[in-house]
Amino acid sequence: MQFPPADHTLVCADHTHHFAQTGSGATTVVLIHGSLCDYRYWRWQLNGLSDTFRVIAPSLRGYWPNAFTRADAQFSIGQHACDLRVFISGINAGRPVHLVGHSRGAQVALELALAAPDLVASLTLADPGFRLAGEAEAPLPHRDMAALLQGDDADAALSGFVDRVNGAGTWRQMTSWFKTMVRDNAATLLSQAQEPQPVVDPAHFADLPFPLLLLGGANSPSRYRTRLEALSLACPQAHRVTIPLAAHGMNLANPRAFNTALSSFVENTEIYTRV
Repeated sequence: MQFPPADHTLVCADHTHHFAQTGSGATTVVLIHGSLCDYRYWRWQLNGLSDTFRVIAPSLRGYWPNAFTRADAQFSIGQHACDLRVFISGINAGRPVHLVGHSRGAQVALELALAAPDLVASLTLADPGFRLAGEAEAPLPHRDMAALLQGDDADAALSGFVDRVNGAGTWRQMTSWFKTMVRDNAATLLSQAQEPQPVVDPAHFADLPFPLLLLGGANSPSRYRTRLEALSLACPQAHRVTIPLAAHGMNLANPRAFNTALSSFVENTEIYTRV
């Protein structure tokens, strides 16, 4: 597969959606990236899942290739969820998709799924980064990193953020294409530092009208594991898979295991739906 993948666009009322697309199957999987990323983040899923599924990875509003360069009030979980609702309705003729969200993108995916369950055939949350109701508010790294950005120390901000969410030393070990992607989206931290942080009530998971898959990296920081454990308790029918030999960036560190877990879940969901 070429990299970066071909850029496709869908023009809506106030926003042009940029996205990558591979495969041509009847089943559509939509991949939602997290902080400092864009559709290039899903490099190994666009390649690895396309033999079986139609795979679509949009860049959220404010991210590359039209990245915000300053703080913008349109950058929010709610706005991204609204954008995706329009996008999926347009790109898949209103038919439900298998929705996958990673980190911050997991909250975007969840917001969309709760607001428009008719558009969702299944929901996969990979290391969700949202705060749960009843959980003490913790200092967010975005604000510290935004201050470094404003002080013209971009690499310190980016390395600090990546190491915070994935583990010490991660930035130093990342490939050049990943660092390029993160640098392209650096200024989104300015918006993210100011966006509201909606709290997620685990009670919302009890009666989800579609199957739920919870993915976690075996070596992810503990804050992600505790969220997955709380969601597993709130939704006992959810499937939970731990990706070995991987931390927060599990789909890059161990794409074979990630793709296998996701493919199996989606295929089983499709079989259940047809029965």
